Amino acid sequence: MSVRFKVVIPARYGSTRLPGKPLLNIAGKPMIAHVCERAQEADADEIIVATDDERIFQAVTDLGIKVVMTRADHQSGTERIAEVARLCGWAGDEIIVNLQGDEPLIPPAYIRDVAAALAGQKQAGIATLAAKITDPEEIFNPNAVKVVLNHAGYALYFSRAPIPWERDAFTRSGGSPSGKLPHLRHIGMYAYTVDFLNRYCLWDASTLESVESLEQLRILWHGEAIRVEIVDKTPAAGVDTQEDLLRVEQVLRLNH
Repeated sequence: MSVRFKVVIPARYGSTRLPGKPLLNIAGKPMIAHVCERAQEADADEIIVATDDERIFQAVTDLGIKVVMTRADHQSGTERIAEVARLCGWAGDEIIVNLQGDEPLIPPAYIRDVAAALAGQKQAGIATLAAKITDPEEIFNPNAVKVVLNHAGYALYFSRAPIPWERDAFTRSGGSPSGKLPHLRHIGMYAYTVDFLNRYCLWDASTLESVESLEQLRILWHGEAIRVEIVDKTPAAGVDTQEDLLRVEQVLRLNH
């Protein structure tokens, strides 16, 4: 199914471990340029970088990519994207994909997949991705966010805990999953309608999201549905450390 969608890439300069992360050089160009290329390969109708930093604004402008300066007081990338939609005057039914500015290895097909998942239904104003967990250790890793779905492919809950908890299998010493129900790892890519973004920005943060440290739980807390599309595998990790930077550099140099 051919879907029309826009991509907004939130990009902040501040990073505890890698200051100026979007502008770090990878294989001869800034990381943000690689991320924009993934969006172009996904055939997005429009690609915009959203930032609150003049250095990023100037660097992206020099690359010939559209960039919007946003306020500096946003608490999340989602709020920053909502401001972009408002500044651009986008219609309420426009689909926007939130592409993180530190994901230069994201498969372009996944960008299309999340947009198509949202467009293919009417129950939710937001869609995201998940992949089956193949390594049992990942189920118990709190850095790997798990999601449980209902029969129609909408999220029941997200957690850093091993959900669903297979009582009989996991309580045995050294127990492993039975395979009765696949465990799913959440992939933090989202597509939203502009109408959804406008509603989201009116909601207070929930206690649930602060307990799990998962922003998407605010959506379930406020009673809205999240469509989840299952894709083949979890993509390569983004760039958070110097080691990540070197890993991504190697991959991109091999691919080009």
